[in-house]
Amino acid sequence: MLVPVRWLKDYVNIDIDTKEFADKMTMSGSKVETIEKMGEGIEGVVVGRIESINPHPNADKLVICKINIGQQLLQVVTGATNIKEGDYIPVAVDGAKLAGGLKIKKGKLRGEASEGMLCSQEEMGISKNLIPEALKDGIWILDKEYPLGVNIMEAIPFEDEIIEFEITSNRPDCLSMLGMAREAAATLGTKLKYPEIQLKEGKEKAAEKIKVKIEDVEGCQRYVAKVIKNVKIQQSPQWMQQRLMKAGVRPINNVVDVTNYVMLEYGQPLHAFDLEKIAGDTIIIRKAKDQEEFKTLDGVNRILNADMTMITDSERSLAIGGVMGGEDSEITETTQWILLESANFNNDLIRSTSKRLNLRTEASSRFEKGVDPNLADIAADRVCQLITDLEIGEVLEGMVEVYPTKKEIIQTSIRPNRINQLLGTDLSIKAMVEILKALEIEAVEEGEEIKVNIPTFRNDLQMEADFVEEIGRIYGFDKIVPTMARGNIVVGGKTNGQLMEELAKSQLNSMGFNEVLSYSFVSPKSVEKILLPADSIKRNFVRLINPLGDETSVMRTSLLPNMLDILSRNFNRKNEEVRAFELGRIFIPKSEESKELPYEIPNLVLGVYGEGEDFYTLKGVIETLLDGMGIKDYSYEVEKHHPTYHPGRCANLMIHDRVAGVLGELHPSVLENYDIHKKCYCAELDFSILMALTRLDKLYQPLPKYPAITRDFAIVVKEDLYVREIEKIISDKGGKILESFKLFDVYRGNQVPAGCKSVAYTLTYRHKERTLTDEDVNKVHETIVDTITQQLGGTLRD
Repeated sequence: MLVPVRWLKDYVNIDIDTKEFADKMTMSGSKVETIEKMGEGIEGVVVGRIESINPHPNADKLVICKINIGQQLLQVVTGATNIKEGDYIPVAVDGAKLAGGLKIKKGKLRGEASEGMLCSQEEMGISKNLIPEALKDGIWILDKEYPLGVNIMEAIPFEDEIIEFEITSNRPDCLSMLGMAREAAATLGTKLKYPEIQLKEGKEKAAEKIKVKIEDVEGCQRYVAKVIKNVKIQQSPQWMQQRLMKAGVRPINNVVDVTNYVMLEYGQPLHAFDLEKIAGDTIIIRKAKDQEEFKTLDGVNRILNADMTMITDSERSLAIGGVMGGEDSEITETTQWILLESANFNNDLIRSTSKRLNLRTEASSRFEKGVDPNLADIAADRVCQLITDLEIGEVLEGMVEVYPTKKEIIQTSIRPNRINQLLGTDLSIKAMVEILKALEIEAVEEGEEIKVNIPTFRNDLQMEADFVEEIGRIYGFDKIVPTMARGNIVVGGKTNGQLMEELAKSQLNSMGFNEVLSYSFVSPKSVEKILLPADSIKRNFVRLINPLGDETSVMRTSLLPNMLDILSRNFNRKNEEVRAFELGRIFIPKSEESKELPYEIPNLVLGVYGEGEDFYTLKGVIETLLDGMGIKDYSYEVEKHHPTYHPGRCANLMIHDRVAGVLGELHPSVLENYDIHKKCYCAELDFSILMALTRLDKLYQPLPKYPAITRDFAIVVKEDLYVREIEKIISDKGGKILESFKLFDVYRGNQVPAGCKSVAYTLTYRHKERTLTDEDVNKVHETIVDTITQQLGGTLRD
């Protein structure tokens, strides 16, 4: 929000310099972003009148002007085309300084003397995008009320300091000059001065010219219409143009400028229609028709949907409510009758309309944050006052209003003792009441409580904690003296879940993985890119009631799509190697129609690509992770049918006969969907299962007292037999004396039959309480070998 200090002083007395004022405002919660000095460094520019314009004898595109600057007549050569005799213009005389440090000296142009320069608004330091269209490429034409020869800085309140405030989304009341003046008055301890509105209305009644009907009660909470006749469209006065430009709004014409001026002043957007272009005598506020076309003031044909609010007459649409008007009813130079609209629209619907149409305006940016509906009639009256004061037109008597459900003041109570306790202050009840009143919040002391009426322009005040903040920031957080903490101090600590998450992250960081964080809101199409089948439980989403857009309309059921987005972004930015992980939650509805909160399941996803990365390195990472978490009893099952992963290059992680995750090489079609042209390997783990089995306490066992005995065997089995089946038999039949086993060789060649392979294992046997004999070991070892040959059809090699 750009706030010109000269304008702000109309409403509040500021008797300190701007830098000190900005610091005080920042400390009271209105953060100042920048302070810009306008007109700084401009010297020697005066008001002049063009007495004559004659052709230049030596140049077709130049003219010679005689300029009256009061006590002197200057000759100035210029190429300007928008001037005429009698125009008042800014003249930079010999020695003048303009914006950007440009210094003016008298001299000759094509042989003719030139004693100064006629100035444009851009040369006076005004940003080109704020200059009125008619003056964009020409000289600044001034009002004829200024004395000749007077310094331009004295004639026009041009020199100013403009403060840019950061306005948070919960404070739409501060998107106005009066809103910021209210904050300033409370901060400085001065009174707020409102404009005095005194209406001069004619005898004709507005209600006889127009009626209003609200069909879309959800979209439009209030609609106020005023009628003005005998309108004269022209440029608005210089003082108003200056204020608009300093606030970042480009002047258009007197009618549009007045509505913009009041919008900046009160925070209530307004719109003016050409009444003679409206068919019938009724304004109808309705829902748009699906796929309805509408041409807005910027000349763009827009496709609407049935959620949008439209302002219409009996034949056609006139405006997208709260966003932008249409070409068919805009104000032009021939306009003589005006319908002034001051309405209030549903902030959620305006936000979605603006986003869907990719159309953000000064009006929509205010409505989407929430405008006080009780401002509508005040702002309309203020516009009408300015219209009569500036002799733009004649206002008809009364207004036409529809206000289905009036927004009422909410009453609540707060506890001063609790506020002092939370702030660490010792403020009296009277002091708290005075602070609240300074913010225009009605407050009355009642015993040990303060009764407050929450004004309709403060939607952010909902609970006692909100008033704690208000009192604290206006009193001054910098004034609060640090004190010792009161009450019992409880030593905090981390939950087991937090400790387990930290342990897993630390393990992965030590293996070269970077942690990533992604949004929980995703597109429902995200699961299509990873090829999940139509009946997958992960296609059952938790849907948001008020999403920001289709891309963030559901809550994620898998971390993998976000991880693949990150891998894709890195690959396409030429990062050759990536190791990344995310530990977050997925959201699974309890049932398709359930309105209960969903299951929030912690998941871990790993993603890698680059030199040296393959299925086995990822498997090793997972085994190191499980080992660090104290999980020993796990195994793998080959997964041939997972749609996301490459067939035959994928496995399920099994823990206690439960699928705890999946890992493997991604399917080529999935990689193509993400524009990744490199093999990628990912793992998805159910972290809730891992947490249930993690041992944070370390268990130690003494070094073995008794010697071990090792036995080797090699067995020929079918090529398609998984060694997991052999290892299951070894584990089952090894009993208590089998300490460990290891696969040390796999052979395929001439010495084994075609379609077969030879696998060789080393088995280590040890008893915890005595020395084993060969007989003890041979008995168990032979059982293992015999079972393998009988159940799996293997043949023992010599």
